[in-house]
Amino acid sequence: LPGYPLTRGNWVPVAGAPRLTQARCELLREIQILDEYGDRRQIHIPAERPLTVFVDKRELVTLMTLGACPELLVLGYLHNQRLVGRVQEVESVTVDWDVGAAAVRTHGGVQDMAAKTAHRVVTTGCGQGTVFGDAMQQLDTIHLPAAQSARVRQSTLHRMLETMRQQDSIHRKAGSVHGCALFSLTEQRGEMLMFVEDVGRHNAIDTIAGWMALRGVTGADKAFYTTGRLTSEMVMKAAGLGVPIIVS
Repeated sequence: LPGYPLTRGNWVPVAGAPRLTQARCELLREIQILDEYGDRRQIHIPAERPLTVFVDKRELVTLMTLGACPELLVLGYLHNQRLVGRVQEVESVTVDWDVGAAAVRTHGGVQDMAAKTAHRVVTTGCGQGTVFGDAMQQLDTIHLPAAQSARVRQSTLHRMLETMRQQDSIHRKAGSVHGCALFSLTEQRGEMLMFVEDVGRHNAIDTIAGWMALRGVTGADKAFYTTGRLTSEMVMKAAGLGVPIIVS
């Protein structure tokens, strides 16, 4: 379905992976408008909605999202904010759209959660993205593959762009969303492994991060694609996933 994460291959969750619900919701909403010619007609718009995340019954943050795959979004958000190191630390992620909430249960709690979330940095992302201070402090610990191994062929770039151009998407029908994808640089160069759309590209990369963590997928031989400009937050998140090449 357009807007829902699209993955290639038979990916199996890592051992000890958390239990996830599969909450689904309508990604588009049909409304009546009065257009520039004074005519009334029906159009589709993305159905953005709030999702409040609770970790061990403690409210953490409210994410504005389409909700294409909210469990992976929450998992990736916790991973990218350095609140969770391994997915095995999470027992379950339960999403209930009736109340607009995601309940995360961990096995042993998030260590020093109050201290990790006390300081926030507003980034240059559209809509003013926020990164917790602890994640910012760990930037210097990120090590990417050596420059000589982080290369991409021009033909691979062309394939990636053509794949994105042909992708069935919410943007084609309603606009107003960003699309992000993860590509392989080995074997079939430029093969798309996952594609997801959301109102903000930071949400889309968090969803991809959740998918990678759940499946134990590493980023060294991957390339990340995003629509729109590359904000500092997007670059930091891609680097945190170990992905050495980002294409905008």
